[in-house]
Amino acid sequence: MSSTTAPEHTEALLRHFADLRDGRHGDAASRQGKERLFAAAVPLLDRYARQALAELNARLLLGTGEITATGVKRSADGGVDAIWALSWPEQRAAGINPVLIRAFYGAGFHHPHLQGGTVGEWPLNVFTAEQAAAELPTMRAIVAADLHNLVFQRDFRIVPATVGGAA
Repeated sequence: MSSTTAPEHTEALLRHFADLRDGRHGDAASRQGKERLFAAAVPLLDRYARQALAELNARLLLGTGEITATGVKRSADGGVDAIWALSWPEQRAAGINPVLIRAFYGAGFHHPHLQGGTVGEWPLNVFTAEQAAAELPTMRAIVAADLHNLVFQRDFRIVPATVGGAA
């Protein structure tokens, strides 16, 4: 990266702060317009959310996990969200939640965010495929932090690679 090229994560923050400054989300000012943009962003994010979860599943869960996705739906607070979840036998047996990536636009929020089941909120200002791809490192951090926090809810034995000697 040259010194004149801005890191992708700072570009996302600049879009986020510009939205706050301008009272907009992308080109939308109304709640309806912002929800439309959110609904368009979820399919752009899907590949990368699944990739972040699949990487964790392959290396730490030894391929025992199952990835599910809800697509865009109305959330309990009257906003909208989309959830990608990674569950596996040890997590279910421990009675704890799966590793999550949640894209959400809460009813009281100015614009959407990303979060995990136990961590988060990151700005979600994605309008293009390239911007969605740039969120992969953030999603990797979310799932790693989420698994870390789930271990603290129970113990290291929920991670098959740790028990199986891969660590």
